[in-house]
Amino acid sequence: MKLMINHQTHYQYTETAKNSIQYIRMCPQSNAHQKVDAWSVSIPGHKVEAKDAFNNIWITSTQRYAYQNLSIMAQGIIEIDTVSEQAIESEVPVGIFLQITPATQCDAEMKAFAAQHVSKKTRDELKHLSSALLEHMPYISDSTQVSTTAIDAFHHQQGVCQDHTHVFVGMCRELNIPARYVSGYLYVPEMSHLASHAWAEAYIDGVWYTFDISNQLYTPSSHIYIALGRDYWDVAPIRGVREAGGVESMTTIVQVLPC
Repeated sequence: MKLMINHQTHYQYTETAKNSIQYIRMCPQSNAHQKVDAWSVSIPGHKVEAKDAFNNIWITSTQRYAYQNLSIMAQGIIEIDTVSEQAIESEVPVGIFLQITPATQCDAEMKAFAAQHVSKKTRDELKHLSSALLEHMPYISDSTQVSTTAIDAFHHQQGVCQDHTHVFVGMCRELNIPARYVSGYLYVPEMSHLASHAWAEAYIDGVWYTFDISNQLYTPSSHIYIALGRDYWDVAPIRGVREAGGVESMTTIVQVLPC
């Protein structure tokens, strides 16, 4: 299936900003699951492209001039495999994805929840955990913040895809199952305007499998990979610092359409 992606992020500032640096992970790569036919990232300033420790494409952009508006636009066409049951392989050592991070740390109640729903380290058992998690903490838009941890979201009993992924990844690691956080896009036929997406993948019997807790999807048949890491902070689409600028506001537009 061939898809067109249009991802726009627009920033506005109440005062003049300058000397800013943006770290951007919004570049997909071709792999066994997807073929990138065309892709571009548009942002003012000087750009340097590299790869991070997880083999994600990482753009550093610097703006020295004064501004009150800043737009970052990523667009392209990607063809995805809608049949495969497995997630993509990675050159990153599997053991890295057993590391507990502040965003994925679990407390005693979460560890007990995981043990209650997973008696064997199988794909079916993790599907059961995924279902139980969504029941415990249903998806509610704007119910948490980007800084919300797995512990906070679990006890808040609601969240968005980032929260579901952090909690699931953390529980898998507590069960000694390598798990990674994936950022990207999800194609939903009846919706033209979406948001960027996140899901988990767990390593079982030598294979990576998809666990999209928010949508209860277990294959990447509708997913486009952008970046993977231990948690959101390894794959954040945009992070940055600036001098001055006052109060910042942000507007995001994401479209995933067949073509």
